[in-house]
Amino acid sequence: MTPGLASALMPLLRGMDAEAAHGLALRALNFGLAGRNAATDDPVLATDAFGLSFRNPIGLAAGFDKDAAAVLPLLRLGFGFVEAGTVTPLPQPGNPRPRLFRLPEDRAVINRMGFNNGGLDAFRARLAALPRPLPGIVGANIGVNKEGAVPERDYPALYAALAPLADYIVVNVSSPNTPGLRDLQGEERLGAILDAIGRARAGLERAPPLLVKLAPDLANAALEPLVETCAARGVSGLVLTNTTIGRPEGLRGRHRSEAGGLSGAPLRDRATEVLRRCFRLARGRLALIGAGGVSSGEDALAKIRAGASLVQLYTGFALSGPALVPRIKRELAAALRREGFASVAGAVGTGA
Repeated sequence: MTPGLASALMPLLRGMDAEAAHGLALRALNFGLAGRNAATDDPVLATDAFGLSFRNPIGLAAGFDKDAAAVLPLLRLGFGFVEAGTVTPLPQPGNPRPRLFRLPEDRAVINRMGFNNGGLDAFRARLAALPRPLPGIVGANIGVNKEGAVPERDYPALYAALAPLADYIVVNVSSPNTPGLRDLQGEERLGAILDAIGRARAGLERAPPLLVKLAPDLANAALEPLVETCAARGVSGLVLTNTTIGRPEGLRGRHRSEAGGLSGAPLRDRATEVLRRCFRLARGRLALIGAGGVSSGEDALAKIRAGASLVQLYTGFALSGPALVPRIKRELAAALRREGFASVAGAVGTGA
């Protein structure tokens, strides 16, 4: 099966409960039913970030493959990188169902999953079992359990456990669906967590790049101290942004009032604004991954021009299916050339 044919079957999944459809999609990926994109990437898309080389800048955001259950099939769809997770130290069921809602009229999704995952041991075993070399970069997104968490203990332990297996690791302190998690975005608390991770990194044989994922709902004035905190503590980059608890005017989907994090097209402008501000504040000290509302090559280029070295998909991919990945890459390559850029790196921050 090709990615195009798999995408043509998406209307069948849309008739199912959203979470059940997502689970079925992951199983289909593992059975090879989503196909693969064997085409060679356009050379204009090759780029580097935080010391890693990417065959293209289009990645899959954390949350789609929480348990690292389909990393290889996802990379075979043509992603330049896949970020698995969020993984927590211990397994946890997450929040009660229903907890995932489509807003197709708005090209959006609301979720309140609550870090449902099978825990670190199973996640680590799946990463260890992947055949190497892989056809792309693999990131791991780490979080803390809802109960019994000690962030200054848990994040370093997660980082150390995954350091031999992941190409980069992201500290998630910005999901809106775990009580108290976003409080960790405060300058003092985030600094303490990063200091603890730094001590753990110092004793490791292999210390992959460390990134931090931030929320779009932070006040603009809060961004500068957070950027400085990260830059001063050996963080290589930021993922901007997570889902929003805001509800922009004009949402039409019948689930628009559900609690949880909103992703997709309605998040795009705010996420890009945060990205642009952080690019200016970072002054080249941090590489940025842009996420939120990307569903076309033009969207991807807008994130890149706002300061992103890499771009992640989630809602657009979940709603449109595997054919979106090669389409975005074609559109992005054409847009880069049309705007006179010889590379992704040459476009980064030109619109900031």
